[in-house]
Amino acid sequence: MARVLVDATSVPADRGGVGRYLDGLLGAVGTLLSDDLSVVAQRSDQERYQQMLPQARVIAAPAAAAHRPARLAWEQTGLPILAQQVSAEVLHSPFYTCPLRASCPVTVTVHDATFFTEPEHYDASRRTFFRSAIRTSMRRAARVIVPSKATRDELIRLLDADPTRIDVAYHGVDPAAFHAPTDEEKARVRARLGLTGDYVAFLGAKEPRKNVPNLIRGWVLAVRDLPNPPALVVAGGSGHDDDIDRAATEVPAHLRLIRPGYLRYADLPGFLGGALVAAYPSYGEGFGLPVLEAMACGAPVLTTPRLSLPEVGGDAVAYTTEDPERIAKDLLALLDDEPRRKTLARAGLLRATEFTWAASAEAHIAAWQRAITDVKR
Repeated sequence: MARVLVDATSVPADRGGVGRYLDGLLGAVGTLLSDDLSVVAQRSDQERYQQMLPQARVIAAPAAAAHRPARLAWEQTGLPILAQQVSAEVLHSPFYTCPLRASCPVTVTVHDATFFTEPEHYDASRRTFFRSAIRTSMRRAARVIVPSKATRDELIRLLDADPTRIDVAYHGVDPAAFHAPTDEEKARVRARLGLTGDYVAFLGAKEPRKNVPNLIRGWVLAVRDLPNPPALVVAGGSGHDDDIDRAATEVPAHLRLIRPGYLRYADLPGFLGGALVAAYPSYGEGFGLPVLEAMACGAPVLTTPRLSLPEVGGDAVAYTTEDPERIAKDLLALLDDEPRRKTLARAGLLRATEFTWAASAEAHIAAWQRAITDVKR
């Protein structure tokens, strides 16, 4: 087995998508690599990863690495030195950026190409930084790991990337964390959110690419004339989409829009599985982890057929477009059709079982082994 150092210092404190990716991946990799795995993490995460990976070597990064500019500088200088110290045969960087020089092969995860395909949904500084980081990683990394065929194809189309150096490793879902909820789990979330009736759920970052403003407007159009209109609960971290606030001011007084921010991890099955519909009308995703997690919780899902989302949802989800009028039409059709919602919920539960972190770990390890083999040639 390869001796691998994984850089987990990019994991945010909120354990969003990147955190769930690394947590799920490392938990599965740890069982396969055992003491051949080293992980460097923020000091605040060291104990957490040590408990998760008792046989791995978990190292705390310098305290300054908690700040992004310092972390990026340490990535170029301290991380390659650490790879030497732990005798790593391959170094994995899981979030777009990677060291330009190291004594061992470097692999990097590029999560999506939307900084190129959907540039209008990012502010100029973020767009410029990640475009540059992706181009650099595509040139410098021994291998690039992507979470979907759609992302691979976009990198090839847009950046003329070498397809022989790109490996697809789908994300997985943890069935212990995301499962069909009990009535008690649903009731607990309803009580926390102050819900007395039905609701439509959104879970994700408040970024323009997620299309939350049009979801709000589409929900208003769909439910405003219903006798018992379901609420819309928009949960997840804060972002940089000011249009969400504008859309919120347009909601009629008799409708209820709830924006609780982050929900506790333990509440997510009850939140997603207790919804009439989990709506995710994104402009495009590199994978679409919230869609998979909603399916695993038994929620009927409404999403778009953009980029990777059909690879995740297949025939087990309903599709719409990004504009509010079509979202309204397709959402109302689901709200009016309980048998279809139940069919989608069952299909989603079954399809979600196809995406495991064990399979993702095996695909990553295969990519790491290829990186080592390529260097030895």
